[in-house]
Amino acid sequence: ITDPVCDCCGLPFEYALGDGALCGECLRERPDYARARAAFRYDDHSRKLILNLKYHDHTYLASVYSPWLAQAGKALIAASDVIVPVPLYYWRFVGRRYNQSALLAAALSKKTRLPAIQDGLKRTRHTKQQTGLTFAQRRKNVQGAFAVNPKRKAAIKGHRVLLVDDVMTTGATLEQCTKALLKAGAQSVNILTLARTV
Repeated sequence: ITDPVCDCCGLPFEYALGDGALCGECLRERPDYARARAAFRYDDHSRKLILNLKYHDHTYLASVYSPWLAQAGKALIAASDVIVPVPLYYWRFVGRRYNQSALLAAALSKKTRLPAIQDGLKRTRHTKQQTGLTFAQRRKNVQGAFAVNPKRKAAIKGHRVLLVDDVMTTGATLEQCTKALLKAGAQSVNILTLARTV
């Protein structure tokens, strides 16, 4: 995904609308995060790239993908102090053995030298898988499901956070993570994902 995009959520536009242009959704209800960007569209081609990292133990792909993240999020990285990945619920983490978002955050941290706070956020309760849920169901499913790890509040308070995840679908999960980070005193939150639905 390259310019032109919505200045806030990063939704690609068919043609340039001028500096600071917002999509209809962001005009209707501006998200709590400052800006979001993604490396590419989530479609039939990119889905395989994501699923190989997420479910098929191809953890080395995080390092392969980090240059794409760095390119897509160049301006966001420059405006951030720390990287925080979206967390997995404990039992999902046990089952998968790794958090793909944390792998991406670690690889991006290595590339950009921005410190990653791997346990900055935690899930406070189990949520259903978001796949297959409507927008309203997704929002309800993750409402209040995230909190800043009390041990990491000092590292987040007053800092500009770059929140990293693999895919942005409706943005419900990322919005709840943003709320938790801002509530804990983060100065601002930007979002960087490998892919996003368009």
